[in-house]
Amino acid sequence: MDKVIVYVDDAAYAQQILAPLAARAEAPGTHWVVVACAPRMTHRISKWVSHSARENWRAKWADKLFAQVLPWLRAGGSPVTTVLAKGPLPDLATELQAEHGTAQIVDARRPKQDAAAPQSVAAPAAAAPLVIRKPAPRRWSLPGTLASLAALFLVVAEQA
Repeated sequence: MDKVIVYVDDAAYAQQILAPLAARAEAPGTHWVVVACAPRMTHRISKWVSHSARENWRAKWADKLFAQVLPWLRAGGSPVTTVLAKGPLPDLATELQAEHGTAQIVDARRPKQDAAAPQSVAAPAAAAPLVIRKPAPRRWSLPGTLASLAALFLVVAEQA
């Protein structure tokens, strides 16, 4: 039985990524292990939200994600196991591979906005890569400029 571990954080994006893989692995011999990767919360959120409230939110978020992802994965009759990631993914991957044996790992998480978007397999090779340009840094900062002008006026006032 083929085993596939899938990291998911957005159902619509995951369906786009997994559609070709699911079509290829339509045989009921494929076992899907779907890992929900909840959005990160800053460490400062602990001032307002308790640990149990954060865990409850993660569980509810994962349930919503699984409700969107599992129906079309189970449509092929394949068994599906769900897991909620609570730590670093490399550690979880080794744990899951120890539990389920060797498995193919597919990262179907939506890429972050700061990273350059990966080109799809169907994109032509001659397509220009996406270039993200940051605005040029400003040469003058207001506090530095005002401090310089004040020093200049003081020097001129002492001369007079």
